[in-house]
Amino acid sequence: MDRSAPLDALLVGLPETAGSALYGMVDVLAATGTLWNELVGAEPGHAMIRPRIVSVQRRPFRCGNGIPIQPELSIERDPGADIVILPELWLAPDDDLRGRYSSLCSWIRRRFQAGSSIYSACSGSVLLAATGLLDGREATSHWGYQDLFRRSFPKIIFRPEPNLVFSDPTGRIVTAGGTTSWHDLAIHIIARHCSPGEALRIAKVYLLKWHGEGQLPYASLVRHQPHADSVVRRAEEWLAKHFREEGLVTRVVSVTRMPARSLKRRFKTATGTTLIAYVQNLRIEEAKRLLEEGDMPLEEIAVSVGYENAAFFRRLFRRSTGLLPGQYRRMFMPVSRSPGPS
Repeated sequence: MDRSAPLDALLVGLPETAGSALYGMVDVLAATGTLWNELVGAEPGHAMIRPRIVSVQRRPFRCGNGIPIQPELSIERDPGADIVILPELWLAPDDDLRGRYSSLCSWIRRRFQAGSSIYSACSGSVLLAATGLLDGREATSHWGYQDLFRRSFPKIIFRPEPNLVFSDPTGRIVTAGGTTSWHDLAIHIIARHCSPGEALRIAKVYLLKWHGEGQLPYASLVRHQPHADSVVRRAEEWLAKHFREEGLVTRVVSVTRMPARSLKRRFKTATGTTLIAYVQNLRIEEAKRLLEEGDMPLEEIAVSVGYENAAFFRRLFRRSTGLLPGQYRRMFMPVSRSPGPS
């Protein structure tokens, strides 16, 4: 690699863009190859990446929270780049960008076909999904968008757990998860296109955190899906009040006055999850709250949310959050409290 010629990185800026993520990545990538050397008094370095903002047009505009953006390039001139980055967007959980940015989507597809690496951070993957490049591939985004992907992009294999998903075998399409996953993405881009050593130096300078625990500890397991099935809604409301009790499936069938098989089928169609998984999610969410707010022993928490078998509760909790209950407590408890056993 010719280190005297920095890599071209184009970051897409739109009115929906989150300015902190956009300019955070611009700042970090622009410092690659130089900032560490300046701080430690080493020989002057040279820029390894040249980040620039590209948009549909070059005229200035304001993005989320009124942050001004002055694009340096427009897709009207079909600019090329080694790297194309789609930063986080401020989108509602049901906003799939349908009908918007067709010319931008075409440009992104052309860039990939021409050999560019395509990266998305957080909800930027919704824009990437709209290009069709993720069809048949695995991808991630903020966990809050998994229902949007299920409804609007059924050809995409959505994975809410990891921070980074390599969506094609060559690693030329990478999607990053939650809001601050742009940190992980920036570290990955620098490691891959410059060097792992430079990525580590930049992480040290900016105190960037690699989110090795993934997104699961932060994700809400219970999301209220809008749907028109009144029977399923009644079941959800009843379960929210009685999830700690025994024999829930049999009892909710009785409450809804619907055959079990029919209720289970309609529940999965309306909510995207099975009836028993919904109950487990309610119980784990309550357990998370108890772990965050108090010092109740883990065995008592298991019983209070409906599990007599503490070992089974631990396994289910870890499968749902990626952490053991004790690890979760240490991660989220107030500083003044003492950690308990795992």
